[in-house]
Order: sequence, then structure tokens, then C-alpha cells
Amino acid sequence: MKLQFCLFILLAATVVAADKPQTKPPTPPLPKPTMADVAYGPHERQVLDFYQAKSDKPTPVLFFIHGGGWVRGDKKGIGSMITLLDEGISIVSINYRYVQQAQLAGVKPPVEWPLQDAARALQFVRSQAREWKLDKRRIGASGGSAGACSSLWLAFHADMADRRSKDPVARESTRLWCAAVNGAQTSLDPQQLIEWTPNSRYGGHAFGFMDPNDLGTRDKQFAEFLAARATVLPWIKKYSPIEHVTRDDPPVYLIYSAPPALGQEQKDPTHTANYGVKLQEKCRKIGVECELVYPGAPDVKHATMQAFLIAKLKSPSKK
Repeated sequence: MKLQFCLFILLAATVVAADKPQTKPPTPPLPKPTMADVAYGPHERQVLDFYQAKSDKPTPVLFFIHGGGWVRGDKKGIGSMITLLDEGISIVSINYRYVQQAQLAGVKPPVEWPLQDAARALQFVRSQAREWKLDKRRIGASGGSAGACSSLWLAFHADMADRRSKDPVARESTRLWCAAVNGAQTSLDPQQLIEWTPNSRYGGHAFGFMDPNDLGTRDKQFAEFLAARATVLPWIKKYSPIEHVTRDDPPVYLIYSAPPALGQEQKDPTHTANYGVKLQEKCRKIGVECELVYPGAPDVKHATMQAFLIAKLKSPSKK
């Protein structure tokens, strides 16, 4: 088991070599959380930090999901998003179980754990709204890379609340007021990915295409993933954000570090703006607000994720 875990750590470094948020503004010092390592589940990774904004009334909430390919990363990586506290927006930053931990536990597909953890943590935060003085309606998700993918999955997914559950947390909604993300993967479908960006090699690890006894290369993992696409297509559709877009979804904001070039190889295919172009196309057809930002992008209303989140979370309506 120790050997397998070590090999998974090596795999993590391989999977996320390019899986880093693309925009890195100066990071202010991180204050001490109001409440640290609050458990929302029994696993050691199912914990969150809560930063309470100063206010005499319930505050909106930033729900932050860290990046790292779902194989590494930590809730302390909220960076400059901490400045939202100064705007009267409280912050929750979560940890979640990694895909390699899910695979060792026999979970299929492994991506189920990080995504279901995000949903459960969101429900837990809503269950604490009265005690923590939060406006449980106004919760906006954010994150980079895999954390961005998770945020969009929550934003577009139908409500996962179980109103008949005996568990009060499970009865809470998983719907968001808005989402603002950086370097997001909007699809996990390998066929779509290579059509949009021919040198894409991301996503196989989310569905178990990684062997702890033969780490191989990203190319090998992706080739196996693509070859098995038909077999795992139901999982792909279940966990790809773009598959869940419907007319009643909240506004979203996507930012990337380089302009798109559909059908062309990209310097950073894991975080290409091609993902954003295709999501925005679908959102516009359906009538969902989707602001896409990259160098030279047209129709930019908000220069940063923070500006978008402040505007939306403090607005009287989502629009």
C-alpha cells in the first residue's frame, strides 16, 4: 500500500504539471480563519476553513474549491480572493478527497469523490447559515483549473438536495448564485477535447485511467481514455459541466491567460480558452449569462473574478 501511495504521488505530479491557475495577482497575507478545519464529513480531507466578513447582517459567501487536478492542492490556496472579505463577503475554502484516494477505495469513477465532496461541503455551509450569519441564497463558487471545473459542475447541475432525507445537511440546496473561475476545463469528453484542441491530454485520471503499477505518460493515459470513451460515456456526461447547462442556471465568468484558437494545438491545452469558447456558445444558445475573458476578448464587463463576484453577490438579482 505504501508503494502504491508513493506511486500515486508521482502520478499527481505528472497529472497536474500543467494544472495550475493561469492568472496570479499579488497574494496578500492569509489571515487566520474564523474557524479552521471544520469537518463536513468523516474523511481527513473533508474539512473546510471559514473566514467571516465583518457585517451586522447575513453576508454573501465565496465558496472556494482549490485546483490541482483533483490529485493535490489545499484550501489555503485561495490567494487574492481573500480580499473579498473587505467587501463584506465571507469565504469558505474547502479540501476534498483526491481521485487517487477514490481509486484505492474502489470508487468508480474516481472523480465522484471530489465532486460529491464539493456538493456536500456546499450543503454543509448552508446548514450553518444562521450560526455563521450567512445569506444562504447568495453563494458564489470559484476556483482554478480542477477547482474551476468543480465550481462549474455545481453551477450547472440540477439541485442535489434530498428533501426527504433524515439528514438535515442533505436537505440543503446545492444551487449557486453565480460562479467565477480561472483556467476551467468545461468538458471531460476526450473526443470533444481533441476536436477543440488537438493536443489535449487531460481527463483520463478522473475516470480511472491511471495505473499505480505503471504510471506511463499523459499520452498513454489519454489514448486509453479515448479508446474506452464509449464505455465510460455515461460517466463523462454525468461529470462534464457543459453537459448540465440549462436555462435556469446562474451567471458564470471564465478567465484564461491566452486567447482561444479552436482546432489548433495550444501551449497549455489543459487550460486553453477553447474550453471557454465552447461553453459560452452553449450558454448563449440556451440563454445563460457567460462572460468569457482572455487577452483581447470582446465585451469584457468585469476585468477580474473578484469584480464579477462582488457585482453579482451584492446585486439584488442574479442578472
